Amino acid sequence: MSGTRQRWLLLLAVATLVALFFLLDLPQKLSLEALRDAQTSLLAWRQRAPASAAALYGLAYVLVTGLSLPGAAVMTLAGGAIFGLGLGTLLVSFASSAGATIAFLLARTLLREPMLKRFAARLAPIEAGLRRDGVLYLLSLRLVPVFPFFLVNVVMGLTPIRTLSFYLTSQIGMLPGTLVYVNAGTQLARLRSLEGILTPPLLLSLALLGAFPWIARLGLERWKLWRLYSPWRKPARFDRNLIVIGAGAAGLVTAYIAAAVKAKVTLIEAERMGGDCLNTGCVPSKALIATARAAARMRQADRYGLEPHEPSVSLPLVLERVFAKVAAVAPHDSVERYGGLGVEVLRGHGRLIDPWTVAISGSDGQEHRLTAPAIVLATGASPVLPDLPGAEAVGLLTSETVWQALRDCPLASPRIVVMGGGPIGCELSQALARLGARVTLLQRGPQLLSREDYDAAAVVHQALEADGVRVLTRCTVLGFEPRGAEKSVLISSGGPEAPEAGELLCDQVLCAIGRRARLQGYGLEELGIPCGRTIDTNASLQTLFPNIYAAGDVAGPWQFTHTAAHQAWYAAVNALFGPFRRFRVDGRVIPRTTFTEPEVAGVGLSESEAARQGVAVEVTRFPMQELDRAIVESAETGFVKVLTPPGSDRILGVTIVAEQAGELLAEFVLAMRWRLGLGKILSTIHAYPTLSEANKYAAGAWKRAHAPQRTLALLQRFHSWRRGA
Repeated sequence: MSGTRQRWLLLLAVATLVALFFLLDLPQKLSLEALRDAQTSLLAWRQRAPASAAALYGLAYVLVTGLSLPGAAVMTLAGGAIFGLGLGTLLVSFASSAGATIAFLLARTLLREPMLKRFAARLAPIEAGLRRDGVLYLLSLRLVPVFPFFLVNVVMGLTPIRTLSFYLTSQIGMLPGTLVYVNAGTQLARLRSLEGILTPPLLLSLALLGAFPWIARLGLERWKLWRLYSPWRKPARFDRNLIVIGAGAAGLVTAYIAAAVKAKVTLIEAERMGGDCLNTGCVPSKALIATARAAARMRQADRYGLEPHEPSVSLPLVLERVFAKVAAVAPHDSVERYGGLGVEVLRGHGRLIDPWTVAISGSDGQEHRLTAPAIVLATGASPVLPDLPGAEAVGLLTSETVWQALRDCPLASPRIVVMGGGPIGCELSQALARLGARVTLLQRGPQLLSREDYDAAAVVHQALEADGVRVLTRCTVLGFEPRGAEKSVLISSGGPEAPEAGELLCDQVLCAIGRRARLQGYGLEELGIPCGRTIDTNASLQTLFPNIYAAGDVAGPWQFTHTAAHQAWYAAVNALFGPFRRFRVDGRVIPRTTFTEPEVAGVGLSESEAARQGVAVEVTRFPMQELDRAIVESAETGFVKVLTPPGSDRILGVTIVAEQAGELLAEFVLAMRWRLGLGKILSTIHAYPTLSEANKYAAGAWKRAHAPQRTLALLQRFHSWRRGA
């Protein structure tokens, strides 16, 4: 029997029992007046058969509370009136907890799965918070009986709190309220209304009791902080409001924001301002890609009705242009600019001495120290090198060292083996092949761009091969050997099912298998700050020490310049204003782009991720070959793919494969961030002819698939009638 059918049968059974409760007029029998009238006969019943009376009372209480029926308060009074304070409290305590757990399980079975399917993304942060603090929330609600008993049961059933935790917490939390009501039941003759039980002083006392778990938790957290900071003496005065270590994207933005709100901030950088993005990553790679695209256009000029021409490429000249573009962008991240903004920039290596002190070691060997109430670590990441035989002997290149090596390359057509089929590997492989290098790209997995769907990766695979890149998937590198001026890459291809040993001879090996957070040499180990692949932080980017934050690649989980800048806002604001208000990083809508040609851009769920997570989705595609602007630009390769919940236009994820896919994605990022559906995109005017119309046409494809067929059939009959047919 399917889960859906079981839920419907259970719902039918519950509805039947509830209907019988009202049809038999049982609410009238569970009133204060009815209890007072029946008290004498109920006491006599208890004296005749005490065991049966206790068992039947407990069962009735469980049924009433388990089905969330009205009358639980009167049933509790009945416990005191019939069984007295001691036994009555015992019976009500266990029966109410059992009934509450039944109501909890009914809500979980009937409502939780449909709710998660519909609101999974929005509920994710709430789910995480309830996993952490759910028991405290429940205990506080139980200790204050003004919160509706049945509502607490149902709402908690929708949360991830464990059943045993719910039962035990309910047993403890409801005991004070149970005592109050059972005691009132022992004085039933004097009781005039249910409202008279909860007097203002009593409510205040119970409210204070409800706040006790949070007060106790706050006290425990304060004690833990005292223990954490006790080995060090906190300065009475600080030199700065904020110290930032690392002048990459995260560090620069953090310092910028701090200076903008007039804080006294010091930015420490040991190497080049701008970090990897400016000097060895985003800026130089996109400059190289632009030149490579121009070379490809010359070869493919016949696509535009022109005579194709093989460009004359000089890698040293190309790299001169790349470095010139880096130099042109560099003033945006320079010491002079940030000094003008009010940021003190110090050149040297920053290292934590204690939770408030940073030692700065300059190139001259001198060291001086600064203190601040808050410190942000933005030390970035560096390329990962494989621990394989011969790796040091052949001198592997990385995304940091490839630029100088290419500029110094004496060969017009060097043979380059690229390890890693992720975004960096694919981008550089295509660009270098278009500039005349003979490139072999090695990917360990079955497809390039493993983060993306297979259909998107397949387009990139074909594009790379069309540009002359030899792509080997399911290929494992075993080691390296120097062969005079050449380098040998030892491989096993074909995957584990049919491995075949082989050898590739080349002039250079470029390693692009990932990046690792820079964690060494910053005092993290000495302070005992936990680190895994990145520095461990909470949702507010705090480390083990709440006044020390981490942002960017060193904090993870993303490794994009735009997410580093995004985190930097939270790091700066939390570091400066955390004692008053802290913000949790919003990581719900994170765009990504691979700058191959065509580009691959995505946001939210991919189709493969949805399948792995068991999320039901509807897939809408619009092929670029149907877009007028793409046709006239000879850019028909690719598609726009949108994932939505079945029957809804809410956007769960988007993958775009097209020229300028990264630009096209922005509209969907905006829509997802502000929860705008495909209907809103469809109703927005897009200029003609533009590539952005692909977004509107994708929305239109979804709308056509959900056209109201019954209404259209009626309209067809209406128009036939108008024609007199």
